[in-house]
Amino acid sequence: MNLEKYDEIFMEALELTKDQLDGLEYQGVSSWDSVGHMNLIGEIEDAFNIEMETDDVIAFSSYEKGKEILSKYGVEI
Repeated sequence: MNLEKYDEIFMEALELTKDQLDGLEYQGVSSWDSVGHMNLIGEIEDAFNIEMETDDVIAFSSYEKGKEILSKYGVEI
């Protein structure tokens, strides 16, 4: 269930399709720029009821890395 929610957030926030998610990295698509990044982080924080530390927001550099970071906050993807 969390994976579906995570995927939906990426697809909606960055206007992507599911097949674009694997291997996706920050600035890998035009919608994942600095503004898109903050929007994405905000959506993820809201959806999973967490507040990420600044270092984690900065380290959130790819679709896969985001899963690792979320596990620190007790969100298993």
